[in-house]
Amino acid sequence: MKAGHIVGLGKPVAGGATRIDSVLLGVVRPFGPKGVPSGIDKQALDTAVRVTMLGLAGDGQGDPKHHGGPEKAIHHYAFDHYPAWRQELSALSAQAAEVLARPGAFGENVSTAGLTEADICIGDRFRLGGALVEVSQARQPCWKLNHRFGHAGMARAVQQSLRTGWYYRVLEEGALMRGDNLVLVARPCPDWSLQRLLHVLYVDRLDVGALAAMAALPALAENWRKLARQRLERREVEDMERRLAGG
Repeated sequence: MKAGHIVGLGKPVAGGATRIDSVLLGVVRPFGPKGVPSGIDKQALDTAVRVTMLGLAGDGQGDPKHHGGPEKAIHHYAFDHYPAWRQELSALSAQAAEVLARPGAFGENVSTAGLTEADICIGDRFRLGGALVEVSQARQPCWKLNHRFGHAGMARAVQQSLRTGWYYRVLEEGALMRGDNLVLVARPCPDWSLQRLLHVLYVDRLDVGALAAMAALPALAENWRKLARQRLERREVEDMERRLAGG
């Protein structure tokens, strides 16, 4: 059993440590058939990097309207999901095998083994190396993953699998490098795992009670709380097609 987990639950215990296996940064470059600016192609670092309120120093975002910012400062993706993706995509895309050969396939900044969306709750506070971070939201996959993996349905597959990864806001700046620890220091919302949040968002999408609770969740990023309020007011689910398939 990995240190810091409760048998049968898989939840990190306060003070338990998970090793940071990779820290990754991306430089903004032309991406996809239209050459849109993107920093999704992130590369692993062997040296320390500064964690700032806007993310890792030097990490580029080609579309700051939808990526990056204080509520999406750092993207964490579980390396635990890679074997399933390799198996599921092996017959669909040779390009997928190449990007899945190492951490960074999903544009993540942090890669670990032993923590997934079932183990993380909204509002969880972690000591990340020398920084203090807080889980702010899950990821909403977009069409760039389709080009990244050479599979037109990749963004939709990530959404449907609920293997999305998650974001941190930064509460205290500090240094981070591969081999540092991720240590849980507070869990204010134990009933709101990311798995539950994603189920509300993408599976049982008009559960009125869950949406009302989601809208009132103080640690959740405001744009997600707004989304819950809009579903409650309109009694309908927003159109996701442009995000998943592109323009």
